[in-house]
Amino acid sequence: MTTKKSNADTDRFLVGLLGERSLGKALQAIRMADEIGLTAFAKKLGIAKQTLYDVESARSLVSPHRAARFAKKLGHSEKAFVRLALEDLLKKEGLRYRVVDLRAA
Repeated sequence: MTTKKSNADTDRFLVGLLGERSLGKALQAIRMADEIGLTAFAKKLGIAKQTLYDVESARSLVSPHRAARFAKKLGHSEKAFVRLALEDLLKKEGLRYRVVDLRAA
């Protein structure tokens, strides 16, 4: 079962598990850590099983708004999920940038 995580906890968790950062890999890591099947996890997120499969396999990207909704439903940091979604969009355009929250700096 997933519990409420802080921004720092979520960032450390994702970086430790993923290697390359992406929202799809983060969702897959969370699903596998919680030992939840694809169908049940998709239902928890309110999306179709195929959509989840496409996101996890990087065939589809998630909007920042949808990423924030996923974070709320899973009890993880909205900032971390939105950051990953934005970085995924940048990578798709061939831009290798990291998104940084300047308010935290």
